[in-house]
Amino acid sequence: MLKQYLQFKLSQKLSPQQIQLMKLIQLPTQAFEQRLKQEMEENPALESGKESDELDDSFDEFDNTQEEYDDSDQIGEDINVDEYLSDDDVPDYRTQANNYSADDEDKDIPFAAGTSFTQYLTNQLNTFRLTDDERDIAEFLVGSVDESGYIRRSLADITDDLAFTQNVFTDEKSIEKVLHVVHQLDPAGVGARNLQECLSIQLHRREKNPDVELAIEIIDNAFDQFTKKHYKKLIQKFDITEMQLKDAIDEIERLNPKPGGSYSGNNRIVEHIVPDFAIRIVDGELELTLNGRNAPELHVSREYSNMMKGYKEAKDKSKSQKDAVMFIKQKLDAAKWFIEAIKQRQQTLFVTMSSIMHYQKEYFLSGDERKLKPMILKDIADEIEMDVSTVSRVANSKYVDTPYGTKLIKEFFSESMTNDQGEEVSTREIKKILETVIEDENKRKPLTDEKLASILLEKGYPIARRTVAKYREQLDIPVARLRKKI
Repeated sequence: MLKQYLQFKLSQKLSPQQIQLMKLIQLPTQAFEQRLKQEMEENPALESGKESDELDDSFDEFDNTQEEYDDSDQIGEDINVDEYLSDDDVPDYRTQANNYSADDEDKDIPFAAGTSFTQYLTNQLNTFRLTDDERDIAEFLVGSVDESGYIRRSLADITDDLAFTQNVFTDEKSIEKVLHVVHQLDPAGVGARNLQECLSIQLHRREKNPDVELAIEIIDNAFDQFTKKHYKKLIQKFDITEMQLKDAIDEIERLNPKPGGSYSGNNRIVEHIVPDFAIRIVDGELELTLNGRNAPELHVSREYSNMMKGYKEAKDKSKSQKDAVMFIKQKLDAAKWFIEAIKQRQQTLFVTMSSIMHYQKEYFLSGDERKLKPMILKDIADEIEMDVSTVSRVANSKYVDTPYGTKLIKEFFSESMTNDQGEEVSTREIKKILETVIEDENKRKPLTDEKLASILLEKGYPIARRTVAKYREQLDIPVARLRKKI
């Protein structure tokens, strides 16, 4: 049986403007500048810089005479230009000082320039005498070198690709012969197929001495024992002293495991972090400032005021003029919203970071990570009475310049655990203590995870061995066996 009935339902939906505001809040300084540039290109009603008094007067005149229009003409009647340009109510973001002057020219993002890594290697091939086929193979091998400087593909795959893509028919033996030529290119170790070959290439190009020769023997003939740090087996295998082994290992540790990374002209974009906030200590108190590049000066274009004046003064208003005024209205509405969104973005960023700064006041005054309090997104969201997602957008993409370096804001957030005194402490504090204990350990007999758990327990932090292992991995610290030194 079918029935029809009415039902009232209350639901919350984000408006397009709210969604755009959330996206603006998420943007860091550099990305925000790009978004601002895009908006100004798309909306001719927006212009940067301070507006003139003459501009305000022309709009005031237009606004005051709106009532003279014929009642039948509704187009443009609801445009209150005062809301966009009046100086009677200057937005806060316009009156705040910042660290950047209006004529700053350092806003462009620099890029790395020069020859690509592949081209750099290809140019070196000109110093070798190669046949046409060998040259084709060498260029293909160079093109197969990844950013780290390795050739990760097998010779069989390279042989097939040469035949199918380059119409070069050869065999693995010929390719390996050309590969030895590639191994002579700079930086040393480039073109290796694995770490062992990379280190071996570099050692063979070093000036020979007893330490280097022993290092070559270790890498070429006992690489597995070396990587597992079975030092006693190495001493027995090569009939050497512990000091000789130590000197050979010192030679190996000077090598570059990623030779491709040493080439600075690989045409990558140089990523420069622009801090969104700055925290300074002034007379023992914390002072927070927002990067001035987040508070641009915007106003409505003068051309738009002239177009409106022309429409007002016209006796016969054509359809094209009415369409133009409707277009102006849309652009003015968009401009007004965008200016207001920038103001809200600035206020949201400042309020959120200010709350985080005061929550972690002890850390910002001392720089000691052990004084970081447990803090989750909800703690800040509740304090500033905003949604957790808003705080997350600020924390995940913004940086703050502190007296102790530039930090990603989300690094100040951490979970908590209870120590033996029943106090809530940050997991960051425990990680810092764990890191300190490992730094001070005897490297000849590194501490196991179980021993580390015992030490932390003695210090008042009762955590399990598997939790120690998890924190150690998060700190990118290897297991005890791999931390061993002689």
